Amino acid sequence: MRFLDSLRRLDAYPKIDNEFSVRTVSGAALTLVSSIVIVVLVIGEINAYLSPNVAEELFVDTTRGHKLKINLDFTIPRISCEYVSLDAQDSTGEQHLHIEHNIYKRRLDLQGNQIEEPKKEDIQASTKRISSTEAPSTDKPACGSCYGAGRNESQCCNTCQEVIDAYRERKWNPNVEDFEQCKNSNDGSVEGQAFNEGCHIYGTLEVNRVEGRFHIAPGKSFSINHIHVHDVQPYSSSRFNTTHFINRLSFGEQFGFGTTQPLDGLYVIAAEGAMMFQYYIKIVPTMFVPLEGPTLYTNQFSVTKHQKSVTAMSGETGMPGIFVNYELSPLMVKYTEKQNSLGHFATNVCAIIGGIFTVAGIVDSLLFTSIHVIKRKIELGKAS
Repeated sequence: MRFLDSLRRLDAYPKIDNEFSVRTVSGAALTLVSSIVIVVLVIGEINAYLSPNVAEELFVDTTRGHKLKINLDFTIPRISCEYVSLDAQDSTGEQHLHIEHNIYKRRLDLQGNQIEEPKKEDIQASTKRISSTEAPSTDKPACGSCYGAGRNESQCCNTCQEVIDAYRERKWNPNVEDFEQCKNSNDGSVEGQAFNEGCHIYGTLEVNRVEGRFHIAPGKSFSINHIHVHDVQPYSSSRFNTTHFINRLSFGEQFGFGTTQPLDGLYVIAAEGAMMFQYYIKIVPTMFVPLEGPTLYTNQFSVTKHQKSVTAMSGETGMPGIFVNYELSPLMVKYTEKQNSLGHFATNVCAIIGGIFTVAGIVDSLLFTSIHVIKRKIELGKAS
């Protein structure tokens, strides 16, 4: 008995008989509020426990063999697909070799509605590239004249584009108004389709993981002596409105967090013709290791934007279009999902329950004492 009496003195939770306890309305209200708060916080703690914790690391990128995947989706609402070219180059200015891509062009009217089904774009030609996909008209001559620009007398130029290409090979400046093939062609009309349609360019590129650039610019693109050229004949470059909408631009796969698509949804209006828009992108390779499933290799990036007018009056050099220059950081960010500790979860739940009940008890005691003192003063007639 003496042992039990000694043990009883260690009880930190002394009991009070029911006949000595007092139940109040304020105590009931505090009990309800405390219970609701406890339930809400415990549910939040359960969600936090079930959600994996993400640890972030930064180290030098030593990975090899991964291609750089460029996902792009641009809309140019004021230039026809026939006069828009997409080109990808490395840091030396040479076109990327061994590009894997599925880039498509979709013709749009000025209201943004689709005119025809999208067609795959060829962006790998190293000498010259013709983006026109129209079938030649059947009413053109069997062997049209190249107007002195042919490689030999037997060369035929049956379309306006063939005449222009022959002049390009000779490095001559074509005047399409003098060519019979261009008089019955939209390519040679004063307005043609260049400014009466828009263009939707979308798809993916896979290039080597080196610094490089790609651009979307008006004119037929080709190379002469390793110099990249855009021919906007018969128009002046100031006629082209390079207003554009970036529906999507990313490098690699998308995951649930991080800065993988900061330019998505960007609408840029060209205040005048011949505007050159430049985007300087810093790519940070990123590795994501989930709790389950394969490791994901992707890229985050930051961007700096710049624009300028390249008209003859401005004195600036360049050509109108959208130019994206990107460089790779030597550092890699690694995100690793980790399961939360059960002990940490239990500690937080106990802290929530005990803390709220303790605070509620203190508040209830203050309220009860205050109300009791006020009632005594009223009974004694001392309350003013």
